[in-house]
Amino acid sequence: MVIADALRGATARLASVSDTPRLDAEMLMAHALGVSREAMLLSAPPDAVPAGFEPLLRRRLAHEPIAYIVGRKGFWTIDLAVTPAVLIPRPESETLIEAAIDHFGSRAPGRILDLGTGSGALLLAALAQWPEAAGEGVDLSRAALVVAAANAWRLEMEGRARFLRCGWKGDPRADLILCNPPYIGADEHLPPSVARHEPASALYAGADGLDAYRLIAPLLDFAPGGVACIEIGATQAAAVSALFAEQGFAVALRRDLGGRDRCLAITR
Repeated sequence: MVIADALRGATARLASVSDTPRLDAEMLMAHALGVSREAMLLSAPPDAVPAGFEPLLRRRLAHEPIAYIVGRKGFWTIDLAVTPAVLIPRPESETLIEAAIDHFGSRAPGRILDLGTGSGALLLAALAQWPEAAGEGVDLSRAALVVAAANAWRLEMEGRARFLRCGWKGDPRADLILCNPPYIGADEHLPPSVARHEPASALYAGADGLDAYRLIAPLLDFAPGGVACIEIGATQAAAVSALFAEQGFAVALRRDLGGRDRCLAITR
């Protein structure tokens, strides 16, 4: 079978498990060939389908996310390694970086803290945005911290980013706090690709999905003139805003590109 035929067949098979079956098929084929998707599409591929393609396709048909299969995911301006130890970075979370840029304007934060850093996505994206900044990413998962530290090294940011095993405590020296906590309610339905494969500790936060915010709000602290940009679920703006308002903070809501409530920009 030639590659063009294999891609058509894979696209048809993936239609039952993916909203982007052709894209998935191309990414899996490129991974099996050991090249980028762009390089595969722009060059004349070999006629023979690589032996590794079918096993990769079967993993995707079992709802395993593409990012875990190929081991990487793009976020903001950077490319990150990801494993099942960390939540897959999503475009919606880039809303937090956009909110921070709007807050600081022509200024730049000097010190950044990423609470629940996972892959290091938010911290490393912010460090890419502000090359003079430095920061810390904290997480309770040792496996996640290994992934984050490896990403910092790969992006040549290891001198500006450090990673610590720690909970939700704020930092009075931080100009910018970024946080994408777990916010899924215990009984909420998630797609199989998420529920079966992504780490539960990064997804679920009690019966109503608010447990992490209840812990974060009284511990939140940052430098004067700073901001905390915190991700929320699309129906949680009022409830989460109230938790931070009770602590004396001002709260502004920001929506993602899909028009969904996504980020709270919290200031004093």
